[in-house]
Amino acid sequence: MTTLPLTVAIDGPSGSGKSSVSKEVARRLSLGYLDTGAMYRAATWWCLREGVDLADAASVTAVVDTMPLAMSTNPDDQRIWMDEVNITDAIRETSISSKVSAVATNLEVRDILRRLQRGRIDAERTGGFSGGRGIVAEGRDITTVVAPDADVRILLTASEEARLARRALDVHGTADASAVEATKDEVLRRDADDSTVSSFQVAADGVVTIDSSALDFEQTVAAVLQVIESQTDAQPVN
Repeated sequence: MTTLPLTVAIDGPSGSGKSSVSKEVARRLSLGYLDTGAMYRAATWWCLREGVDLADAASVTAVVDTMPLAMSTNPDDQRIWMDEVNITDAIRETSISSKVSAVATNLEVRDILRRLQRGRIDAERTGGFSGGRGIVAEGRDITTVVAPDADVRILLTASEEARLARRALDVHGTADASAVEATKDEVLRRDADDSTVSSFQVAADGVVTIDSSALDFEQTVAAVLQVIESQTDAQPVN
């Protein structure tokens, strides 16, 4: 059984629920929370702010390598700053969503952000928001590349139909046919693009798969907590 500090790594495709579920799991276990996807969005925002051509891989890498990124790991108050500008909401805009793959598929950028991610995970295990309890980190390659030695590794997946409906509801407030169609390109294209540089469709050895297709939010959180409790001595504290 694993004792604190605890590292939980959760990967999955778009619309699988990994962000909202990971945040809630971190909240209930009083752990820090790291949304690595937000880091790629922030990098994209900064490149656009700096007027960088996203097709110029070398320029993008140079700008990302020196970007003044700051992130909170509090699951109840997740905020992101760039050069002291609060960009928490700005990075969720469609203008960023439609361009983030150009940055996220840059291999040198991924190396830079992976180093930052490992640093944040280590910091949370020794102090940080959680006071050294640990962290839940989620993304595309956390279980395999960023934190392959995490105490618990989970691949959270769902059917294409379920993922599209969830993203449509999140973005448009409805999951009717037109809303699903409007989100299809973003979800499926991003998964296709990211799959060229990261494996997040099939669980690696030692990674537990949870299919949330038929689960609601609370049931998915409970399933993740059950896996964590089965592999460690960590239990909800709030």
